[in-house]
Amino acid sequence: MVKSVYLDHNATTPVRPEVVEAMLPMFREDFGNPSSAHACGGGPRRLREEARAKVAALLGCCPVEVVFTSGGTESDNHAIKGAAFALREKGTHIVTSKVEHHAVLHTCRWLEQRLGFTVTYVGVDADGRVDPAAVAAAVTPSTVLVSIMAANNESGTVNPIAAIGRACRERGVLFHTDAVQAVGKIPVDVQAASVDFLSLSGHKIYGPKGVGALYIREGVTIDPLLHGGGHEIGRRAGTEHTSGIVGLGRAAELARADLEAEARQLTALRDDLWARIRAQIPEVRLNGHPTERLPNTLNVSFPRIEAESALMLLDREGIAVSTGSACSSEDQEASHVLTAMGRTALEARGAIRFSFGRDNTPADVDRLMAALPGIIAKLRAMSPL
Repeated sequence: MVKSVYLDHNATTPVRPEVVEAMLPMFREDFGNPSSAHACGGGPRRLREEARAKVAALLGCCPVEVVFTSGGTESDNHAIKGAAFALREKGTHIVTSKVEHHAVLHTCRWLEQRLGFTVTYVGVDADGRVDPAAVAAAVTPSTVLVSIMAANNESGTVNPIAAIGRACRERGVLFHTDAVQAVGKIPVDVQAASVDFLSLSGHKIYGPKGVGALYIREGVTIDPLLHGGGHEIGRRAGTEHTSGIVGLGRAAELARADLEAEARQLTALRDDLWARIRAQIPEVRLNGHPTERLPNTLNVSFPRIEAESALMLLDREGIAVSTGSACSSEDQEASHVLTAMGRTALEARGAIRFSFGRDNTPADVDRLMAALPGIIAKLRAMSPL
């Protein structure tokens, strides 16, 4: 049987064997509720706090500033709604960008439609980057939060988060960054970036699905999203997903140790693929910043094709890629990220994202390039465009 080639790591990653091993005891001897006062809760409680420390080390913060959640979407909702609810008397204005993940955009739109907040959606340049000056100019006396992603899930473009954070801190405005795609791939330091809230997700860093974390800077005012018991020091009610938390902690520990070497490996694969695409396929366009981009991400427009058709043909060859965000894969509209970058509808509809992972090899690029040029040529020959 021919091994499949998985090039969709921005959608999700396989769980590392070391993570699985760390989680297994939580289903057997350490199954207790970490909130229980008896001995059965002691082991899970200790392991939970060890995981919290490992996540904090990856982010450069104190363990008490890490709140465990169900994933990136909950973390984004908690940061945005929690800050908005807590500071409504101060103001009802939020600043975000046009290329955010839907977990941010839809949350902001809900606040607009249901609670009367106003939201400014700043644009991006042709490479998909947010200008810190544009963010600063959008801040008003009634602004309570700025939310700008650290790195884009479709283009891989990395934003100047530290400069945006400084601008927010100078203006006394809270700053949230959705770092779901950045954490574990590039260095992330919440102190250096002047971040007040940061979202991350376990399944993007070779951890389990259904668990994530929200960094909340100590001393910052925020309302809880979930109410109930006093879990997570009263910041997130609900019995903790202890096995997932332990898995997230181990994944964070491994990501921190492997970050530099893995970034070099993935950058080499990404750049080799881009060079070969340009050499073998005419009329292609890079979507994303040429240098300020995630090491593993390559998004390319192939005009005069429908990317979905290319995906199906590649899938028949055992090669998994994507057209962009897996969270909106059933949405047939052109990518809001690429249109915000100024791409035409044809360029956006013909865009394919290749996102590498730690297990990919040069042989995977060879497999892809043995199939891709012929598929693009076939689809273009069939196209009425």
